[in-house]
Amino acid sequence: MTAVTGENDVVTLCQELIRIDSTNAGDNRGPGEREAAEYVAAKLGEVGIEATILESDHKRANVVARIEGTNPDREGLILHGHLDVVPFRAEDWRHHPLSGEIADGCVWGRGAVDMKDMDAMILATVRKRLREGRRPERDVLLIFTADEEAGGNYGAQWLVDKHPHLFEGATEAIGEVGGFSVTLAEDKRLYLIEAAEKGIAWMKLTATGRAGHGSMLNHENAITELSEALARLGRYEWPIRITPTVSSFFKEAFDIEIEAESAEAAVAKLGPLARMIGATLRNTTNPTMLESGYKANVIPQTATARVDGRFLPGQEEEFFQTVDELLGPNVTREFDYHDIAVETSFDGRLVKAMADALELEDPGAKAVPYMLSGGTDLKAFSRLGIRGFGFAPLKLPADLDFSGMFHGVDERVPVDSLQFGVRVLDRFLDFS
Repeated sequence: MTAVTGENDVVTLCQELIRIDSTNAGDNRGPGEREAAEYVAAKLGEVGIEATILESDHKRANVVARIEGTNPDREGLILHGHLDVVPFRAEDWRHHPLSGEIADGCVWGRGAVDMKDMDAMILATVRKRLREGRRPERDVLLIFTADEEAGGNYGAQWLVDKHPHLFEGATEAIGEVGGFSVTLAEDKRLYLIEAAEKGIAWMKLTATGRAGHGSMLNHENAITELSEALARLGRYEWPIRITPTVSSFFKEAFDIEIEAESAEAAVAKLGPLARMIGATLRNTTNPTMLESGYKANVIPQTATARVDGRFLPGQEEEFFQTVDELLGPNVTREFDYHDIAVETSFDGRLVKAMADALELEDPGAKAVPYMLSGGTDLKAFSRLGIRGFGFAPLKLPADLDFSGMFHGVDERVPVDSLQFGVRVLDRFLDFS
């Protein structure tokens, strides 16, 4: 019988997690995370870790477990991942998204990078350490959440609101999205560690006018009013704002002192990084949905639209002030979902632990901070004063479009990247 090691365990764990359908369409009517939560709890139980499953609603399950450290004077560290995944159309994929199949050196399936890979890496790392009798110095709190893909109301947000005592003693956290490599040249590989996230404002916009016959004059047409407001919002050129994290990224990665006037030119030279870093230079407002009317010859009384807004840390007040000016007095807005931006400095023992663990597994590796244009469960944990980073370490092939894997078709993660991640996380827990 082949001995269980962290490096073969992580591959099996990732495959088996992918095979559990935990799709989350945001309507609370999917399969939920209960089966995945029971799987995680069982795998922790095999090495003597007692896990608690907490349901926020039917089948909306979260897993919490604590590994006691050897030094009770140290503050605790959270390792977190979410169990839900976004929906898919299986017919668009080369390998079925629930297959967990290994092909071309990769594990394929929905969640392979977002984020059942990190769930598997966390499980494999702590299982390896517990089998070997190696407890971390500080308490480690393991949290596997529901509903991250729809804002965390049944997951991280719910845990923070209803069970804040579970986080007692924890001051730092790592989770998605960061720690992955980007190859700029043969001799230069960067590992991007998330130190900031943009805030989220998913807005419903409504214009109300005067209903009437489509053949008659009408200067109170709700569709016209809303369309003009959407065009102003969607075409608005938000000013560049250089945040501390973006400034630090250019300084650490390229020894450049970035300024607003030169930022776009600098981003244009980043190649595969341009899409990710470019989205963190400014706020954004992208119209995504539009709905009105029920017949071609009837002018409707109302028209509605959805806009995905993202704002930089420190820019929330300016963001909404500008949005309201662009919308004008005849269009109202309300939130479908709203959450804060977060940012922390790129320094301290935890940052050094991440950088050192990466460098030992990939000599010459350079850890640099970056800002995520999306959001993670860290937003919820930050409300408890927890300082967090995106650190799910993966050494990736230079030609893999990693950012395109998130929510994309043919999502996959290289097998050797998973194994690399376990080795790095193991070292990280020693150093942190």
